[in-house]
Amino acid sequence: MLLQRYQHQPLVCCLAGLYGCQWRRYQQTLTQPGHCCRSKWECGSFALIVLTFCLSLVFLYFWSEAQNDYNDFDWFNFGNLGFWFPWSLVLLILAVFLFTYVAVLLLLAVCLLSEGQRLYLHWCHKIGILVTLILSIVASSVLSDLWGREWMTVLLSFQVTAPYLHIGGVVLITLLSWPIAFHVFRLNMKVSRIAIMLPYMTAIVSLYLAPLGLKSPCIKDSRNLGSAPALIGHRGAPMLAPENTYMSFEMALAAGADGLETDVTISYDGVPFLMHDKNLLRTTDVEDVFPNWTHVSPAMFTWRELQSLNAGSWFFSQDPFRTASSLSSGQRLQAQNQSVCTLRSFLDLAAQHGKLVVFDLYRPPRGHPYRDTWITQTLDVIHNQSSIHSSQVLWLPPELRDFVQELDPELQQITHEQAPVEELQLRRIARLNIHYSSMSETEIRKYAAANISTNLYVVSEPWLYSLAWCSGAHSVATNAVHILKKLQRPLFLMTPDEYRLMWTLTDITSLILIMMIFMFHWWRERVLAISVNNSSELDNGSYRQFRAELNDVWFLSNMNGSEKHELSL
Repeated sequence: MLLQRYQHQPLVCCLAGLYGCQWRRYQQTLTQPGHCCRSKWECGSFALIVLTFCLSLVFLYFWSEAQNDYNDFDWFNFGNLGFWFPWSLVLLILAVFLFTYVAVLLLLAVCLLSEGQRLYLHWCHKIGILVTLILSIVASSVLSDLWGREWMTVLLSFQVTAPYLHIGGVVLITLLSWPIAFHVFRLNMKVSRIAIMLPYMTAIVSLYLAPLGLKSPCIKDSRNLGSAPALIGHRGAPMLAPENTYMSFEMALAAGADGLETDVTISYDGVPFLMHDKNLLRTTDVEDVFPNWTHVSPAMFTWRELQSLNAGSWFFSQDPFRTASSLSSGQRLQAQNQSVCTLRSFLDLAAQHGKLVVFDLYRPPRGHPYRDTWITQTLDVIHNQSSIHSSQVLWLPPELRDFVQELDPELQQITHEQAPVEELQLRRIARLNIHYSSMSETEIRKYAAANISTNLYVVSEPWLYSLAWCSGAHSVATNAVHILKKLQRPLFLMTPDEYRLMWTLTDITSLILIMMIFMFHWWRERVLAISVNNSSELDNGSYRQFRAELNDVWFLSNMNGSEKHELSL
């Protein structure tokens, strides 16, 4: 035991077998000081594993944080491919699989290095690493091109996950101290030691000091936290019922929605109805009833024709949020028989419950009899046909805004434009309606100081809603009223003192562990060196005989292993 380091041989065999398919002991070799691979090619393979690990981690984090927009991504593909498939879920599973595969290989490599073994990656794993690297790069590039705005979601996620990512990074750098210390103290050249320790120490210092540059709206005293943003049902409750149907809005109100959001189109005979898409293919059975009109604008249908369509059965065949199974038998029957909803019914439902409404208004295409009077047609429903009060309506359409304000000054004006405060006040804008990726605590508070509230769309993930809450948003449009309504406080909320304590304890604990690991390896190398030096000065013949016999045993065991290997070949 004085002449060699103790080896966990069964563990080493298992690690080497999984990493390089080297299950037999004679196939394994110990590292020499300054060497961790059998060749430069193997060193390149290890570097490729590290690179692939980083890129697959980026891909996994990017796509896992984009869950808020999975539904939009799937419908985007539906519009381009013409058929429904949960592509978002497939990409998530792929990202998890690729990252797990590379992470396991990297863990095996680090464990082998910790046991003093040279690395040899099997050719099957080399192919797997290359495939994983290519898939991660291609997937990230394509998603960035088609869905580039999701990178803003990733940046927003750092505002709530950064404190915990910091802990994960510190744990990782602490674990790496074992193989690094193992090899550093075996090196004889100071230059090699510095080449290893300098980047490692730089990484440690950077991680320890990273929280100094962290700013998060969720790191604040709970006494400075505003009220929870009001929940506006985006097309009702599309996770619980077919979107933009009467049932969907009923479900949203039953779940506790503070307002309702929808999209309005004018039929060919002048009836405003609810429809988001540019055709009826996705949310109705138009392909069965009017097979030649599948790509015709909904505005070119008469109201009688629209009434003949089923607007609920698609919800179960496509199950866009994978929540259809949660409905009771009665709810399933009700959803399957939903029809296209009119603006009047929508407004009456909101008036009955005293809720706010907001809607996009689509101008009919050329050749439509109401193309130039679509706004007055909509106002007529608000004023003369429905029971809603004008103050409950958030008027979003930008066209002819001055005319609408003059005709009905009680309508609350809302806009997508993040214009200067003075300009918004001049236009009598009461609320901003902006995409959540533009969320900024500073901007929200600036507009709030001028009595202009902010609505963010579409916010369905609890962590994103928590960030909007901490940032001071007044309301959010959401697909998940039934989920967000259950939050009693923002996720990840902590006081500055709590965060400083967490940060300090993490860094101190890590520093102590790293110092202990380095001291242990320094002590072990020193004791082994002293033991070997002392053993060479012994004149006891029995010891020399023991060493000679031990060498003979090692030689014979290696010979037997080699002969067996040759015979098997």
